[in-house]
Amino acid sequence: MKLEEAIGPDTRDRRARAAVAALFLTNGALFANLIPRYPQIKADLGLGESAYGLALAAFPTGAIAAGLAAGVLVRRLGSARLAVLGTILTGVCVLAAASAPTLWGFAVALFLAGAMDALTDVAQNAHGLRVQRRYGRSILNSFHAVWSIGAVTGGVMAAGAIALDLPRQIHLGLSAVIFSGVAVVALRWCLPGPESPTAEEPASSGRPAPSTPAPERTRAWLVGTLAALVLIATAGTVVEDAGNSWAAVYLSGSLNASAAVAASGFIALVGAQFVGRLIGDGCVDRFGQRAVARAGGLLTVVGMGLALAFPSVPGTVLGFAAAGLGVATLVPAAMHAADELPGLRPGTGLTVVSWLMRMGFLLSPPIIGVIAESTSVRWGLTLVPAVGLVVIVFSGVLGRRREPSPL
Repeated sequence: MKLEEAIGPDTRDRRARAAVAALFLTNGALFANLIPRYPQIKADLGLGESAYGLALAAFPTGAIAAGLAAGVLVRRLGSARLAVLGTILTGVCVLAAASAPTLWGFAVALFLAGAMDALTDVAQNAHGLRVQRRYGRSILNSFHAVWSIGAVTGGVMAAGAIALDLPRQIHLGLSAVIFSGVAVVALRWCLPGPESPTAEEPASSGRPAPSTPAPERTRAWLVGTLAALVLIATAGTVVEDAGNSWAAVYLSGSLNASAAVAASGFIALVGAQFVGRLIGDGCVDRFGQRAVARAGGLLTVVGMGLALAFPSVPGTVLGFAAAGLGVATLVPAAMHAADELPGLRPGTGLTVVSWLMRMGFLLSPPIIGVIAESTSVRWGLTLVPAVGLVVIVFSGVLGRRREPSPL
């Protein structure tokens, strides 16, 4: 091993890690400031459940529409610059959504916010992977944990603004200025230079060699496994979106919680997600991805199922927390497994899962909205324990516990 590899990351690398963490923090916080405002926006615009659900689907639609452009823009602008530019524009679009006077204005602003968020997400993960290669060990999960901190911060800020009766235009304008400023400052400490991984990756980083086709693996097996991984990742996005889009609406509407208290459902979900991401790596090392995913699916089914069966404000908040904890590791697990599938070129499985899992954000708001319109929001939220069952059924495609290698 070379001396510089043994020494580990230098001061520049540590600063870059802090900068990427700041970008993840701002990305989590910006949109989370808007989510608890949804019930007010819904009421001000006079939206029914179906119209509200369809309007919310504009955000993932924008993300899907812009997703394919992210790679090109990363190469042209650089991942750090694109992440900061996307952060600033996301803040502007979130403010526009909060200020929209019509349903169509609200939907268009969410579409643009989703597009900017998708670009930011790809760019900040790309830069995080650059920093990870400099470290020579996995640190990407810590960035996603910081994203959860940002989401909780944004939710708490919104709850405070609602409690103070601060107009949402002022609240979200301040949020955009604060977090855009953080992103601009972070840009100074990001890694310079091109996006080429070869110049940054230590020889000891342990990246897997390119996958080669395994003769015993058929195309049908490959497609079926990839589809199962997409379902697992999508389950995670469906639960997350249910907390984003419907927790405050259900608590304030069906359970008559105050607007400030209604924000606690979303905060509980993302807070529990953060805890799950902190302990997830240790659990996976000890029990394996398959066992952790099955336990998470069971926790989602039981926790949210009981909350819906016996509705109350405290029980619902705990139910969303259980669901958030249950799905915390699903998306990373599915991405990791897809990236290691034999018979695919490097990055192909990861790209497919990343692209298709956004369908959960696209489809779940209108599905829950249609069910809620014909029955109630409570029945619409039964989609959450349902996807927990999907995880239990399909988690067999994930890896078992790996035995530690001998020294």
